[in-house]
Amino acid sequence: MRPTNVLVDAWQGLRRNKSIAISVVLVTMISMYLLGVGVLAQRQVTTMKGYWYDRVQVSIYLCTDSSSQPNCAEGAVTDEQRETIEAQLEESRPLVKEVYFESEQEAYDRFREDYKNSPLSKNIRVGDIPPSYRVQLSDPEQYETVASAFENAPGVASVPDLRQVFSKLFQAINIASAVMVALSLLTLVSAVLLMATTIRQAAFTRRREIAIMRLVGASNSTIRTPFIIETLVAGLVGTGLAVGMLWFSAWSLFDEYLIQETTGTALISSSEVLVIAPALFGLVGVLAIGTSTITLWRYLRV
Repeated sequence: MRPTNVLVDAWQGLRRNKSIAISVVLVTMISMYLLGVGVLAQRQVTTMKGYWYDRVQVSIYLCTDSSSQPNCAEGAVTDEQRETIEAQLEESRPLVKEVYFESEQEAYDRFREDYKNSPLSKNIRVGDIPPSYRVQLSDPEQYETVASAFENAPGVASVPDLRQVFSKLFQAINIASAVMVALSLLTLVSAVLLMATTIRQAAFTRRREIAIMRLVGASNSTIRTPFIIETLVAGLVGTGLAVGMLWFSAWSLFDEYLIQETTGTALISSSEVLVIAPALFGLVGVLAIGTSTITLWRYLRV
């Protein structure tokens, strides 16, 4: 059988079973869309980790008269204690790249600027945020080394680990993306089952044609190829629709909104969809061909 005849047979098969073929397209589209959302979420987490972890500072908050930490029982930090802290920071170079001292007034002004659109800015007063040393590291991976050197030091109220704050955010995004991937796998199973059902029904409706092809000596590959093409086309069409939806979703959310409205963080863009699209098409192609081959081997004994 010539290639043109195979394609014609595949097209006719899609037309005869168009309701099931459309079902395969829709289920594949949903599963690939959910899988793509999960993958994009993971890529966003990776991007944000690389951006924020490189910018994590060691914040050394100093004791004030109103500090309630056990290490501040003797009152506010003294000039001598501050000089000791500054000397230790200087000794930590080159691991310590830059050191900035932030007074209570500067901390108040920065908070009011960062949260100017939040009701929180109206409830804070000068002195609510203690003075601190903000230490920029040359190697963010050495955060714990520097932070531990100043914990419970005289005059130091606390040295919070800012990475834990980001870790909770990243963990929440990871959980959400894992849920998306799990849902996509469930719908992908449904798509595979629908592919198998489509092939069996198509083989049943064309059983007389298949019998005639056997009599004239058609090979197994000649008989099976149209069925495989039908399934592959339906799967790839569904994936194409999913990629289109993913691109539009990413473009609307990231390119047109977050990137325009958000500063000071790292975001992916709709171009990431083009990066993962070949993998989505490849996955569906393998599943479609594999499902078709196994189903035909079991239900179409030729």
